[in-house]
Amino acid sequence: MPMIYGSKGLRMTSRWFAAMAVVMPFCVSLAFAAESKQAEPTQDRASTYELLNLFGDVFERVRSDFVDETSDEQLIEAAINGMLTSLDPHSGYLNAEKFGDMKVQTQGAFGGLGIEVTMEGGLVKVVSPIDDTPAYRAGIEPGDLITHLDGEQVLGMTLSEAVDKMRGAVGSQIRLTIRRNTAQPFDVTLSRAIIKIRSVRSRLEGQVGYLRISSFNEQTDTGVNEEMAKLKQAANGKLQGVILDLRNNPGGLLSQAVAVADAFLEQGEVVSTRARKTDDAQRFNARPGDLADGLPMVVLVNAGSASASEIVAGALQDHGRAILLGTKSFGKGSVQTIMPLSGHGAMRLTTARYYTPSGRSIQAVGIEPDIVVEQARIETVAQARERREADLRGALDRQPAAEGEPKAGSPSEPAAPDEAAGQPAPGPDYQLIRAIDLVRGLSLFANRSGSPSR
Repeated sequence: MPMIYGSKGLRMTSRWFAAMAVVMPFCVSLAFAAESKQAEPTQDRASTYELLNLFGDVFERVRSDFVDETSDEQLIEAAINGMLTSLDPHSGYLNAEKFGDMKVQTQGAFGGLGIEVTMEGGLVKVVSPIDDTPAYRAGIEPGDLITHLDGEQVLGMTLSEAVDKMRGAVGSQIRLTIRRNTAQPFDVTLSRAIIKIRSVRSRLEGQVGYLRISSFNEQTDTGVNEEMAKLKQAANGKLQGVILDLRNNPGGLLSQAVAVADAFLEQGEVVSTRARKTDDAQRFNARPGDLADGLPMVVLVNAGSASASEIVAGALQDHGRAILLGTKSFGKGSVQTIMPLSGHGAMRLTTARYYTPSGRSIQAVGIEPDIVVEQARIETVAQARERREADLRGALDRQPAAEGEPKAGSPSEPAAPDEAAGQPAPGPDYQLIRAIDLVRGLSLFANRSGSPSR
């Protein structure tokens, strides 16, 4: 098999060779793939090699002449990331550290202390300790300020840096210096333990079950089952219906979106994905069993509901299982595949579009709720426009509608992003109030008419 730097059309300069010695592991597969396509014209292959030669020249010039010294690794990672991010807003390169952080988020569990924190006055402020965690058992309280971590001042750290220091191997210890109210600071030594990210929460609103999903990680389907069991038990057999809150949920794992939609569907398609190659298309179908036992269901969505959230909302809407209430969703209808790169982190590449059961592609369009209810609050009057998928630079175009699918209009003017994504809006939650009233009305109508709740 020929070596790249010996191919026709490349200059054998020492400078080019030095650059390609570093670039080679990343470019060799591209060149071999180009050569393996017998039908590809020789001229196209030569053009590819010329472009690789150009890259080598630019790499070596930056390496030798840039005002500050840079590492080869830094330059190569930046080049790879530039190539991927130019494709669409959701593709990119993850170095080993970022890849590790991403796995923590999707696995839903990590070694840590069990506290939700924020930053205040340069110090880490405890928002809340998580039940049955090292921090909770040690008596850490909301409002506590963490001033030192193992004797190192927190002042000057970013929140991300402080959180990274508090996470670590299960069983390892860390000393926190706590300042509480006006009392003298004191030290607390904690042993790290497995902390599960709680993505599902629930509560009863009268006899209406409220189920909030903040993200889709590996623990989400288990959380939905557990929280639904709690709601049924708390309602003592008098549950009127369920509100599924997907507002400001940025998405997550496709498998978890399918599992959550399946939990409330008896049968039928949940979602399908279509890739560049026809053979790579997939369909996901629901299995018998409805956690809500056919009770009325309302799904809350807004411009912060994206990706996996839209899969769930679209499936329940298309099957007539739930009424969607709120504002139009974000419109991210693409699927990203994480491809580990041995010893070099991973690449995140957009590999498919997904389609709701009726054949809708909501890429750059979003899902329209059945009942539009704005979240009434003072900021709404003066706010600008919310950002949606269609506003992102390089966003994929909407896939043409499937045959028989109604043609959607152009995306409406997006509005300003919610700065407190995932946090309830201050004051009364008018969307939730409307949803509760709707569920109660549907339940009352079903009971009086004797018709199925769906």
